[in-house]
Amino acid sequence: CQVIVHDVNELTEKLFPIVEAMQKHFSAGLGTYYSDSIFFLSVAMHRIMPKEITQIIQVDLDLKYKTNIRDLFDEFDNFPEGAVIGIAREMQPVYRHTFWQYRRENPQTKVGEPPPDGLPGFNSGVLLLNLEAMRQSKLYNQLLEPTMVQKLTEKYHFKGHLGDQDFFTMVGMEHPELFHVLDCTWNRQLCTWWRDHGYSDVFDQYFQCEGEVKIYHGNCNTPIPED
Repeated sequence: CQVIVHDVNELTEKLFPIVEAMQKHFSAGLGTYYSDSIFFLSVAMHRIMPKEITQIIQVDLDLKYKTNIRDLFDEFDNFPEGAVIGIAREMQPVYRHTFWQYRRENPQTKVGEPPPDGLPGFNSGVLLLNLEAMRQSKLYNQLLEPTMVQKLTEKYHFKGHLGDQDFFTMVGMEHPELFHVLDCTWNRQLCTWWRDHGYSDVFDQYFQCEGEVKIYHGNCNTPIPED
């Protein structure tokens, strides 16, 4: 087993020029902060990691594993042609809220609608990054360009605050083929904030998850069930 520790400041230095333009669209703070760049690490991981690293699993700290994380690596084998990232759906109506203006202008849209037929957006608590595919995907790398980010945020009237998750969600609305959707059991989010903030009528359509949970995600400081 080999452990390599990366210096956060060094990573941020490399990241900042790549993600600076998208930070103003997907950061909680006003403006673009150098330190905020680290919340976009996954977006440009393929540009930063050594070429010999071809796959990475990136996870949040507020997770509890109910199975061997090695099993998650098998999901890389399930990526369809053209997909570069494996990610689970967001399990709250947060993007139903964020895309309100686009949804109002496009009443028939699937954007922000719940599964199985809708596009509820993504949650970046568990990420499978196929770095090799990310490097080779002309489309994905075009989407990192400031002009493309600007074009999409204008189209969707998008202003977020969740970093990489917002970028992946917006891109997924336009190019779902870039993503392999993980089953909800790989990122069983527990946060219920939006249930009590205006969306109780539709909340359960987003929050339900059938099957044996493999990873619990205690997002928004939600307690994780004891064994």
